[in-house]
Amino acid sequence: MRLSIRFSIVLVLLLICVMPSIPAGAQIQIRGGGYGIRLEPEGDDAENFSKASWGGGLYLIMAPPGMSDFFAGVAGLDFINMLNQTIEFREQVTGLRIEQQTNQWLSRFYVGGRFGHQGHGLLRPYVGANLALNYYTISTDVVIPDDKDYENEIRQNLEKKSELAFGFDLALGIEFNIKDIFYIDLGAKYLKTFSVPQQLGPDAEKIHPQYVLMYVGFNIRFQ
Repeated sequence: MRLSIRFSIVLVLLLICVMPSIPAGAQIQIRGGGYGIRLEPEGDDAENFSKASWGGGLYLIMAPPGMSDFFAGVAGLDFINMLNQTIEFREQVTGLRIEQQTNQWLSRFYVGGRFGHQGHGLLRPYVGANLALNYYTISTDVVIPDDKDYENEIRQNLEKKSELAFGFDLALGIEFNIKDIFYIDLGAKYLKTFSVPQQLGPDAEKIHPQYVLMYVGFNIRFQ
């Protein structure tokens, strides 16, 4: 585990050191795109407090001149819905329907890099590592719905909690290069997060969940 963390830190430091050394006027290859996410909990810390989830993300890939044959910097945002639960209650006398709606989200900002061919080949496998800032939020509302017009529903927020935590990920993937303009990106990441409260409460026990994140996406070259 310590080796994985050190590898992620070294990769990010390499990116920081390389960017200022790019010669003036040199053209950086920049690509941007999006992807869909399937997040699977791995290990007791994650499996006891979360379930398989769906989400999406946006990212930028930057290949510095002279390094595009083997390295590119990466920065991105993930948005994952980890819980979407509605519990329905009925008022016994009138039959009025009341719902308790709970949503939990994981947002990740990550920066790092990937090693792999960034040239003109059709198939471009890569490995990578990123450092991440994770933002967990959970919100519970009580709602009296209006089936005819949802804008007329009555909603009251019971509780909203949030927590920041650091983490890292290790990536393994492959790109399909279509005419050096459009790219299809398939891969998986091992995610690790540190010191997350079990139920996002101030006195909750800290856990260190890990996940497997699978993604399918695309990106387009801007320059």
